Amino acid sequence: MSKPVPMSTSFTDEDLHNLRKPTPFHLGRFLYNAEEGTVMGRDRSSWAKIGIFYVAFYGVLAALVAICMWAFFQTLDPRIPKWTLDRSLIGTNPGLGFRPLPPVDNVESTLIWYKGTQHENYKHWTDSLDDFLAVYKVPGLTPGRGQNIYNCDYNQPPPKGQVCDVDIKSWSPCTKENNYSYHKSAPCIFLKLNKIYGWIPEYYNDSRDLPESMPASLKNYIGEMEKTQPHKLNTIWVSCEGENPADQENIGAVNYLPVRGFPGYFYPYQNSEGYLSPLVAVHFQRPKRGIIINVECKAWARNIIHDRKERIGSVHYELLID
Repeated sequence: MSKPVPMSTSFTDEDLHNLRKPTPFHLGRFLYNAEEGTVMGRDRSSWAKIGIFYVAFYGVLAALVAICMWAFFQTLDPRIPKWTLDRSLIGTNPGLGFRPLPPVDNVESTLIWYKGTQHENYKHWTDSLDDFLAVYKVPGLTPGRGQNIYNCDYNQPPPKGQVCDVDIKSWSPCTKENNYSYHKSAPCIFLKLNKIYGWIPEYYNDSRDLPESMPASLKNYIGEMEKTQPHKLNTIWVSCEGENPADQENIGAVNYLPVRGFPGYFYPYQNSEGYLSPLVAVHFQRPKRGIIINVECKAWARNIIHDRKERIGSVHYELLID
């Protein structure tokens, strides 16, 4: 039997060169190959399969996220915080704020500085108060505020669903029409207690049981109220004094409007629709001009702690009237 003749397996140099030569890449052909009917290497069937997969995948993912968010919001109340008082970050010690504030380009400052005889100089301060007090003058500027406003009194707390009125129009001379007395170098500063949901003040309503650190003028005021208007003793009292002995000499007489504190019928705060915080207007009647006066205002209740360093329960600002 004869043996098969082996085939030649020799390659020329040109054949080897052609084998090693890479196939050139054509971007246009990759994007659309008319011969094979593909787009970026995939035909219509392949693109349809991958498209259906991703639509289904992200659709299910979006549905899961939506269900989780819906379940989360079912645990929240639009008006009642989930964490309150000691369980919240705010805590149970309300802070005290003041208005007007310095210009935004000097936001860290607490200095109220102007010349009493120049309208353009004190215009920023009066305009700032106009903006701050606008919601108290026009009920429509506060969502839900209008027909639910109630004329509260110490013997007439607001019924459920209604909020107390804060009538600032009669707080003369601390009114817009009177330029808040800035033109007379006797400015009005408005104080506001920060809102804490569910916080109930514990009042100093007994003149025989007042803290030693309370100013003598406030102690005397509480004593007079106890004799003449005892039904108004459930009040968060307010005091504003010079921080240092020199400041106490220069601050002059101070008057408080409408009363020397925040009436108790505004509390507890329950985030009722249309609620506005009570205010106290502090009228500095004769502050010494040409010198900086450091002022510290405090809110007084048994469950308000004062810490000058941390500014807890109090607020600091400076007055300078040239």
